[in-house]
Amino acid sequence: MLEIKNLHVNYGGISAVKGINMSVPEKSIVTLIGANGAGKSTTLRTIAGLVKPSSGEIIFQGENITGKDTIDIVAKGITLVPEGRRVFANLTVLENLKIGAYLRKESIEDSIKNVFDLFPRLKERSWQLAGTLSGGEQQMLAVGRALMAKPKLIMMDEPSLGLAPLIVNGIFDIIKEINKLGTTILLIEQNANKALKVADYGYVLETGKITMEGTGLELLKNEKVKDAYLGSSKK
Repeated sequence: MLEIKNLHVNYGGISAVKGINMSVPEKSIVTLIGANGAGKSTTLRTIAGLVKPSSGEIIFQGENITGKDTIDIVAKGITLVPEGRRVFANLTVLENLKIGAYLRKESIEDSIKNVFDLFPRLKERSWQLAGTLSGGEQQMLAVGRALMAKPKLIMMDEPSLGLAPLIVNGIFDIIKEINKLGTTILLIEQNANKALKVADYGYVLETGKITMEGTGLELLKNEKVKDAYLGSSKK
């Protein structure tokens, strides 16, 4: 579904992404793991059109979308759940969801119902201001808002960041459920252990370069990955 070919991204004189190649098959979960500053978020932001690449290609469903505007990329079926959730604090839960569907011309009532079925807690709080929700509820809202665009591919940037362990388990259950319903997922996650357990395939990004790749299971068993990202036998 998504092909990244020799992608380079520079910020001023700094090279953030250095010629990466990766693919995301349809209806799969693919994860990108690595330390802070490795270039993971830059990669997602470039796919989403928020950052322009220096060179390379981004191919989505056979079409070159490199450098296109974000609004065009959303219209083609790619959405991003940003790091830090970025909900509209002064709007209600329902208003936040409706913003997620701003490009759609057809009725969105079914989509709102689907999000509420996935996140019953959001239904209970549909008229509550998003800024008053807990961290976990805001993350649910951020995911729900991204789903309102009816994406073919949803990208998630650190969905478990700052959440309590019990809430994290629930977020990963939702990720699996969204994928089971047919949506392809590209996931960045600091909890490498959980990410690799749900992923069909994974890439390890270090200082802007992919240094390892394999199935989620293969990377979970890889000694270098264990030492660097899973805490090995220390946990």
